[in-house]
Amino acid sequence: MADDQVNQPVFQIQRIYVKDLSLEQPNAPQILLEQAQPQVDVNLNLSAAPFADGLYEVAVTATVTAKVNDKTLFLVEAKQAGIFEIRNIPEEQLQPIIAIACPQIVYPYLRAVVSDIITRAGFPPVHLNEVNFQAMYEAQRAQQEGHA
Repeated sequence: MADDQVNQPVFQIQRIYVKDLSLEQPNAPQILLEQAQPQVDVNLNLSAAPFADGLYEVAVTATVTAKVNDKTLFLVEAKQAGIFEIRNIPEEQLQPIIAIACPQIVYPYLRAVVSDIITRAGFPPVHLNEVNFQAMYEAQRAQQEGHA
């Protein structure tokens, strides 16, 4: 029975944490008097890497920039990461787990951190849209296959 458990597939969350967080308001306090509606730009980035036997760090980074009349109102960069134990998974299934399942677990935490830091900075919260990590993964694979 012990041998059966040795080769069992393992997928466990070890830890979810904020890896990096920054807030800048380079034009405060003058820009805070502006009445115009800010233009908000959001960029997302995903990174993943093994760092020990069977352990992977998967991080999702959001960069949120709000501008009024081409002047930066605020800039938030938040990186939310997770440590995942992944063992005995067939190689062809490993990449989708790392690129789809793990970010789907980490992303809600990132959304909360971004909303919270922007609110604490004195602005209405910015709620990041839901992300379809499977569609992102499939688009990235199609692009890679097109360049191969």
